[in-house]
Amino acid sequence: PMGSERTEIRKRQMAATPETPGAAQAQLSTGNRGSNACCFCWCCCCSCSCLTVRNQEEERARRTSHELQAEGIPNCEESPAPTLEEVNAWAQSFDKLMLTPAGRNAFREFLRTEFSEENMLFWMACEELKQESNKSVIEEKARLIYEDYISILSPKEVSLDSRVREVINRNMLEPSQHTFDDAQLQIYTLMHRDSYPRFMNSAIYKDLLQSLSEKSIEA
Repeated sequence: PMGSERTEIRKRQMAATPETPGAAQAQLSTGNRGSNACCFCWCCCCSCSCLTVRNQEEERARRTSHELQAEGIPNCEESPAPTLEEVNAWAQSFDKLMLTPAGRNAFREFLRTEFSEENMLFWMACEELKQESNKSVIEEKARLIYEDYISILSPKEVSLDSRVREVINRNMLEPSQHTFDDAQLQIYTLMHRDSYPRFMNSAIYKDLLQSLSEKSIEA
């Protein structure tokens, strides 16, 4: 009887004893985890499925951008400094601007100020794809271009209409050098009609033209 009484008293003491710091912290952590459930779903696990998908897509966007750059798209094309004659020719037509690396570099600099540089990057990537002949390389580059510029999940998605997107999706079943031809033409036309007139009136173009004119006079 005495032994059973001691056991009962010990049980009551243990029940009245406050939780240890570790146990309290574990309970607090569990509670916080529930309160931080993703706003798009009611799961309370630490690896919320929709957050995991979003993080994976963000990581893929960063990865594909890096891979595509490593494939040969430089931050700035190598080219000699443009001459006054060349810069004057840029004002004659958009085709002449896009014909030379110096023209594309200057135009890219302007597009960057308007947060639309992805249009030029996409156009350049399509031009590089057309130069490939190896089937496996074509398929890989086409995939990277799609993920970096066509996918709605990409931060560098270019603006294309639904018809062109449908064409691309069909072409991606068997990628070729011309998978993005329709899209490339649409983006080229967009840059021509929308960005090119503003570039011609921009400080970037006018400053370059003035600088070369002054050097020409001094010479």
